[in-house]
Amino acid sequence: MSSQAIILFAHGARDPEWAAPFGIIQRQLQAARPDVQVELAFQDFMRPTLDEAVAQSAARGARRIVLVPLFMAQGGHLKQDLPLLVGKIREQHPQIELQVMPAIGDVPEILQAITDWVLRGAVA
Repeated sequence: MSSQAIILFAHGARDPEWAAPFGIIQRQLQAARPDVQVELAFQDFMRPTLDEAVAQSAARGARRIVLVPLFMAQGGHLKQDLPLLVGKIREQHPQIELQVMPAIGDVPEILQAITDWVLRGAVA
């Protein structure tokens, strides 16, 4: 049991195929760091929820969790819902150190990688 966990937090969708890219990211992270728990969690429509993923990680011995929001833009879920969820988690699991990373859409390197990819494929 690892004392560290990464939880990839995405919106969720009614179509389970929507989550396939996040599953790929999860498996790649787990392969790169087999000593760290890597979980998926969803805001809406899919399971586990963020609360459930944190509880599962804690039950498996996680004492430090890094939450990675897989959102491209700062909408209501990140501005309003996530702070409330994080506050609730911190109250329910005071023994866990919870770090929240920036949303992927706020990371300059990711935006540059998307720009580079588009330029490679779209511009002759």
